[in-house]
Amino acid sequence: MSWTKNDYPDSLKNLPADVRNKAIEIANALLDEGYEEGRAIAIATDRAHKSEEGNTSGKTEYHVSPHDDGWQLKKADGQRAILVEETKDKLLAKAKDYVTDHSGTLVVHKQDGSVENHLYQR
Repeated sequence: MSWTKNDYPDSLKNLPADVRNKAIEIANALLDEGYEEGRAIAIATDRAHKSEEGNTSGKTEYHVSPHDDGWQLKKADGQRAILVEETKDKLLAKAKDYVTDHSGTLVVHKQDGSVENHLYQR
């Protein structure tokens, strides 16, 4: 499915028009390359911000890490969890959308607290 300037995913609706239009263009190209929709949107949003806004420093860093009730998402300097889920996979599904919508970067930790992966960062 290709998106247009008038028909695009809800996750792009709050972006500035120039960034959104670039993200639509990039996402359509990624879909043509075989990327799944969710991943294409996340990558396209990140690349569109970089392309249209230039300076990407200052992005908020979010962390997925162990929590007493399972796994949590919180800002790097945050005291409270933004999201909590029983499993890491459930949290990641929600965290990726949240971080993309908030134009942040995501650091995923292992159970022992060490860093496993960095997402949406170049």
